Amino acid sequence: MFRTVGVVGAGTMGRSIAEMLAVKGRDVLLVEKNGKALDTSLELLEASLDRQMERWAITLAEKKLILNRIHKAASLQALADCDLVIEAASESLDIKKKIFESLDRYLPQSAVLASNTSTLSLTELAGVTRHPERVIGMHFVYPAYRIDVVEIIRGLKTSDQTFEQTKQFIEQVLDKKSIMVYESPGYVTTRLICLMINEALLLLSEGVASAEDIDLAMRVGYQFEHGPLEMADRFGLDAVLAALERMFREYGELKYRPSILLKKKVRAGQLGVKTGSGFFRYNKDGERLS
Repeated sequence: MFRTVGVVGAGTMGRSIAEMLAVKGRDVLLVEKNGKALDTSLELLEASLDRQMERWAITLAEKKLILNRIHKAASLQALADCDLVIEAASESLDIKKKIFESLDRYLPQSAVLASNTSTLSLTELAGVTRHPERVIGMHFVYPAYRIDVVEIIRGLKTSDQTFEQTKQFIEQVLDKKSIMVYESPGYVTTRLICLMINEALLLLSEGVASAEDIDLAMRVGYQFEHGPLEMADRFGLDAVLAALERMFREYGELKYRPSILLKKKVRAGQLGVKTGSGFFRYNKDGERLS
């Protein structure tokens, strides 16, 4: 099932999805509009695998096998033979619409078109295609290769066949838990985690506690792998801001209004791991320095 998978977007999330698919034995075609960005992404992916080797999580042979399954693709047209394409581009409705419109032209009708969007309408994305019944949401939680839950979002015209194929692939091939979510801005995971991050930002702005202690409280007290502020750094502060702004517009409730501190960080270009600094500092491999 879905032997060859296309991934559109080689950013943090796209790279993580590509790695996860390769680990599960799928051939992956990775597309990024910027060739240099694609090369950098593959270098970061290899660095991630090297760190896993250092922890004895994988062998050198496994690393080579994973990398050999991931192939660069120069354009969306190169995905024409894929059974499934997962779009993981920037969280922009206009960008995603253009991608889906093109994919719908190039791929056979039997192929499934999935989006990793965390806030956008699948019905609206599907509306630019000739075959909206094959469009579905497949929202992974970062890092995709480690987190074992995937939200499946049906658009208004998503067919039962597309849903069942996607569910089987997630549960039987990827060996992850799936939850079916009705279309709603933020779905379940983004809606809940962004509210927690925003509240942590308000605590920090009000001087209630330091960034280190806020994160420590949630890591130790509630057994989170990362605290909310480090989570924001790893998601990308610009992505968190975009998600909150969209939910604020859609729901019109003050609880979704982004913290001023978050806006200042984004304006300053301190976006988290991707820029080396956010609420904490990180090296080029994404490891926290302070």
